[in-house]
Amino acid sequence: MERPGKIGRWVNDIEETFIAVILGLMTLVTFANVIARYVFNDNILWALEVTVFLFAWLVLIGASYCVKTSAHLGVDLIINALSPARRRIMALVTVAACIAFSVLLLIGSWQYWEPFIGKRAWYQVDDIVMPEFLQFLADWLNEGERYDKMPRFIPYFGLPLGIALLTLRFLQAGWRIYTGKQILVIASHEAEDMLHAATPTKHDGA
Repeated sequence: MERPGKIGRWVNDIEETFIAVILGLMTLVTFANVIARYVFNDNILWALEVTVFLFAWLVLIGASYCVKTSAHLGVDLIINALSPARRRIMALVTVAACIAFSVLLLIGSWQYWEPFIGKRAWYQVDDIVMPEFLQFLADWLNEGERYDKMPRFIPYFGLPLGIALLTLRFLQAGWRIYTGKQILVIASHEAEDMLHAATPTKHDGA
């Protein structure tokens, strides 16, 4: 795969950093809640809600990252039986459908999220306390009234962000297929072969 440009590397860094940070935070919050519950007979009230939102962000951003790495699973039995030219046509049709679907998702996700920074800016989550350093958002969006809990537009922003990244990745995949630098959108047998090659065997350990 070709070396990405400056913007491409920046997007890659965002995805990889977000995924790593989210996984780390989910592990930390869950571990802390288990210790609080079973050692101190207490409970972190906001732990479950934080974990749910973090998992949603992980799924959304991870979906775009898997498009980038061609890690999405698919059935390629029929595709592999086609000639290279027809296989390329099928790949272009597939990625075009994926782009159309992701654009529809992007429009829908924006239409869902946008009211939460407008008329519904006062909507708050159930348990997560609003950090003090983010209270300036109350002056911008909540007529100066302080937030007791985190406003929903913050965790819900993962929806349009993740779908926007997904759309970008499908566009990139379509361009790579069109220029002959990529064969399929889904994980191919090449990825499976690489996985087997990276897996140590009994002979390797002997």
